[in-house]
Amino acid sequence: MNAILVGLIFYVLVMLVIGFISYRYMGSLDDFLLGGRRLGPTVIAFSERASGESAWFLLGLPGFAYAMGMSAYWTVIGCAIGIFISWVFIATRLRKLTEEYNALTIPDYLEEKFRDRSRLIRLTSTLIILVFYVVYLGAQFIGAGKILNATFGLEQNLGMLIGASIVVLYTMFGGFMAVALTDLVQGAIMLAVAVIMPIIGIMALGGPEQLISKLHNIDPSLLTVTAGKHGRDLILGVILGGLGVGLGYMGQPHLLTRYMAIDKVEHVRKGVLVAMLWVLFAYWGAALIGIVGLAYFGEGLKDAEAVMPNLATALFPPIIAGFIIAGAVAAMMSTADSQLLVVTSAVVEDIYRKLMGKDLSRKQSVRFSRWVTLVVSIIAFAIAIFAKNLIYWLVLYAWSGLGASFGPVIILSLWWKKVNRWGALAGLITGTLTTIVWYNIPVLKNTIYELVPAFLFSTIAVVVVSLITQKKE
Repeated sequence: MNAILVGLIFYVLVMLVIGFISYRYMGSLDDFLLGGRRLGPTVIAFSERASGESAWFLLGLPGFAYAMGMSAYWTVIGCAIGIFISWVFIATRLRKLTEEYNALTIPDYLEEKFRDRSRLIRLTSTLIILVFYVVYLGAQFIGAGKILNATFGLEQNLGMLIGASIVVLYTMFGGFMAVALTDLVQGAIMLAVAVIMPIIGIMALGGPEQLISKLHNIDPSLLTVTAGKHGRDLILGVILGGLGVGLGYMGQPHLLTRYMAIDKVEHVRKGVLVAMLWVLFAYWGAALIGIVGLAYFGEGLKDAEAVMPNLATALFPPIIAGFIIAGAVAAMMSTADSQLLVVTSAVVEDIYRKLMGKDLSRKQSVRFSRWVTLVVSIIAFAIAIFAKNLIYWLVLYAWSGLGASFGPVIILSLWWKKVNRWGALAGLITGTLTTIVWYNIPVLKNTIYELVPAFLFSTIAVVVVSLITQKKE
């Protein structure tokens, strides 16, 4: 246990050192929120991938696969498609336009794109970001608590506090640059864990044949991609529900800001290659960790989302297990820090500076941003204490709200000339309300993942309202 702790502490110290080194580059709000748009494609691609996955990647997804078996790979396929579409159809055009508009945030971009002097788009999009990201951020803190509880037996609230404190420290000091550089390290660790861990696990079981045999003895349906379902339940609940997760990648502000921050537009193509190679190697392994864990432990784990840290301590020497568990901490940190920056930017840039008309000097902007980062973290931590839902579903709820609200608006704003501010506003509101209503009505929630209908209705709202109000505009 001491050796595991040494490995974990070493990892945390590296993250903090990166944060403190990045401190001297924080000369303006542009530096704090976008790293001055001077980071290359490899760093940005790793940062986008690491921040895109969260505690969901090494806790929630393996836990889901532990419960569902091979049918979890519909989600893997959906995510891979969504990531590819986002990089290919959004990254380049968004990078060009945000620099042209001098936009530091997504609400900034939307307001300038649609010349919305009423400020309704900025206000609506900022409120959506604040609501869903605080929930999302709370889920990351819950992930930290679960990891430290499963590994060291720490009380979950204490584990949440430790994880949150580390993230807040290096984000406050180093801003976007610290976040992106730590993401590079975190993304590499997550990739290594996702690739190596299931291979070692299968070898420990005695090979693929033993893995299949053990799963068959538990439940033969675990070996199928249908999860034992048929008809409507299979098509809507398993296939479309899993594939639909990928729709969310097109509307996550903390991922879209990565495209905005890349140093040169022509470097986006290299970013696509790096990001998709990461997906190709990492995603199949994350789900397989849960499936291997099910064969290794049987159905005896009390918390399915603790399968990764339990498998790490069972398979590896303590010092290596410490680094592997650090991979789960990395998954949490890499998303939490990015979300903190998005919420901070919403408060400082979109509310304080643009909506309230307050002006700050370069140094004052950075100082104020740090205080906002701290306050937002405290609020998210409080929510996490009172909402200890499963990470998988808590993350997917926030993922749906953001993806359905911003995804259709962003894509159509880049590719369809007829979209206008009323259509954009209708899409933002429709995506948000559909997610909230669908999620909270059991008969709808149990039919299909709320992101699928919310994304569809939001798209229809953007198109229909834009066409109706076209002459007025």
